[in-house]
Order: sequence, then C-alpha cells, then structure tokens
Amino acid sequence: MSGLQRQFAKAKLASYPATMPSAPPTFNEADEEEEADSFNPEISDIPQGDDDSSSASSASSASSTGTIIPSSNQKLFARPRGRTLEQIPWTTYFERELFLESKTEASTVIHHAYLTSPVGKAPLFVTHHGAGSSGLSFATLTAEIRKRLPSAGILSLDARGHGSTTVSPEGEASDLSLATLSADLLTVIEKTSIQMGWEGLPSLVLVGHSLGGAVVTDVAKGGKLGNAVLGYAVLDVVEGSAIDALQSMHTYLSTRPSGFPSLESGIEWHIRSRTIRNSVSARTSVPALLSYDENAKSSRPWVWRTDLGSTQPFWEGWFIGLSKKFLEARGGKLLLLAGTDRLDKELTIGQMQGKYALQVFPEAGHFIHEDLPEKTAMVIVDFYKRNDRSALVLPPKVSDMLRAGKKV
Repeated sequence: MSGLQRQFAKAKLASYPATMPSAPPTFNEADEEEEADSFNPEISDIPQGDDDSSSASSASSASSTGTIIPSSNQKLFARPRGRTLEQIPWTTYFERELFLESKTEASTVIHHAYLTSPVGKAPLFVTHHGAGSSGLSFATLTAEIRKRLPSAGILSLDARGHGSTTVSPEGEASDLSLATLSADLLTVIEKTSIQMGWEGLPSLVLVGHSLGGAVVTDVAKGGKLGNAVLGYAVLDVVEGSAIDALQSMHTYLSTRPSGFPSLESGIEWHIRSRTIRNSVSARTSVPALLSYDENAKSSRPWVWRTDLGSTQPFWEGWFIGLSKKFLEARGGKLLLLAGTDRLDKELTIGQMQGKYALQVFPEAGHFIHEDLPEKTAMVIVDFYKRNDRSALVLPPKVSDMLRAGKKV
C-alpha cells in the first residue's frame, strides 16, 4: 500500500464511530411483544403458562409441549402485526345449532349441539370434545373435512357442564362419569335424527378428543348404534399416559389464569401459551370456554365456564380400560397422536399387529385438530373412505346371472 493510500485509509477510518458492532443486530422479542401488545394493554399482567393443554384429560408430554419448529426466514416468536383477535361466530362453520331436551326423573338436560346435515348417503361425523372444551373445538376441522367431502355432515355437541348445554337442577351437571357422558352422546344422536326427520341413521364416524376419545370408544364398544358406526377416531389420548398426566393436573390448574379482562385477552393467552397453536381456531373455540361474571369483583370478569377441578372424582374412570375397549370395539379404528411416547404397551402391541391405523403429528400440541385442522381432516377423510361400505362393489350372484340368461 502506498503512502497516499495509507493516508486516505486513516482519514476514512477516523470518520466512523469509535465503537463498531461485532455482530449483526439480534431480534429482541421483548421489543416486538411490546409493540404488538399495544392494541390490548390489559393482557400484559396475565400469567403465561407452559402447558399445552386446557383439558383435564390431557395426555400431553414434554416432547409435545415444547415442540417448536425453527424457521430461518421469520421471527419465531413475533406476533404478526395487526393480527385481529376478534371472535369468529359458529355460523361460519355450521348450518344450525340444536337444543335437544332430554328428561329423566332426576333432571332435565337441554343438550346443545352444532349441526351441518349430510346430503344423500354421505356420512355424519359425530365429534366429542375433551374436558374443559366445547363443540366449537372441532369447528376448523369441520371446514377442512367439508372441503374434501362437501356432502358430509358434522354433529358436534357440548357435553353437560360445557358450552351451552344446561342441566336442571344444576347439581346434576356435575355428573361427568363416563357412563353419563356416553348416554348423553347416544341421546344427542338419536334426538338429532328425530328432529331432522331422518328415516334412519346415516353412516357414522365417531371422533373424540382426549376425554371425548374415551366417550366415543365407550359408545362404539357398547354397540347400541349397531352397524351405523363405520369407525371411530381417537385424538391424542391413550390410557397409560392419560392416567399418568392426571397426577400433574392440579399443578397445571393452579398456574392457569383464573380469569381474563376480556374475550380477546382469553384468546391471546391460549395462543401465546401455545395451548392452541392456530389463531383462527382459537378465535372460534375459546369464547365458548369463558362466561362473563357480572358479580366479579376483580378486573378479570371473564371466567372459565367449566370448573375442571371439581371433575377430579371422574378422572380415572374416564380412562381405565380405554386401550382394551379401543382394540375390541367393532368398526374401523384410528388413533392420532402428537407423539409416539404416548403409546402404552397394549396399544403398541396392537399397532404392531395391525389392529388400528396410527398417525403421529409431532409438530402439534395436545389439540391436534385445532393446531393442524387440514392435516387432521385429510387423515380422517381417508379413514372414512377406507371403511366406507357403500363403496364396495360385490360380484353378482351366480343365480342372478343364470336368471338373466348369462353364461357362467
């Protein structure tokens, strides 16, 4: 380098600041969250949880709770600016809502359900949610199923003590035993058929998430729906891991917020805690989980509609014997999990023997059908098509061929 070049370089360097950054600037999550939260300042004081399940029947494990897939081209934890948290109404997904009255000597139940009727000989997918959820937990899955089977029907109920289903006297609503929930599901299916004027039950595919998986399995095992049931699908629950998870339920419930300042903040908490990893589904399903307490003295009047802690006496009864019933009930069998670690010994052996279909979505949390509605719908629709008896074409009988004058 010549003397002239050295003088030029020294003069150029002198014009720069005294300190230079040693690395490219890094993304500051706190700064991004502060900017993104500006539209709703009420949210900042709500504790954030790490558990990915708002259901007492969660079979979640550490592997699924912390599943995060890095991306090199986007800010992983940054919320999209301007994203709305407004509620999406149920009418976006279903044709009508039903209020089905059922009376016994002890109580009167008004079962609430969402329905889109099947067309022609199309199947009816009957869905049952997990503890603490509602029928709207399956709303986004409904839309994806009907994209692939436009004539299919969907019946999604609110279990007693959940959603808009009411029981009088109120004390009867606390009976969430497996036998009671299974009887309720049968009642909803029967009364829906009567109210809609169906000549008979359409082909049924039962779909249950968590606690709902135990209910649809129990109904399938009971056989009261006869040959109408083509098959049943259980989402992210198996006996062994579900019972193990119950040991930590009180810890989880104690760390969950007791209420929220608004519906939007409730939706926000579910998304940010990764309880539900799909904002569209959260905007649809979360409002049905909360109710406004007019007498609330705190700044968080939106409280949980279902008291999960009070359901503890029924927890083990939901899941004991689930694996055995799942393998023995008549009809096609499908198990969707968020991780293979959930399989217990009995189901592992059954899977190796080809007794049921298994699909694993490691990128999802406990709410598989809400996190990945498109992928879940693809699997469930394929499951239906494999078990659809109407698609079978049997060869003609020899006697019929002879009667028609054909050579055999």
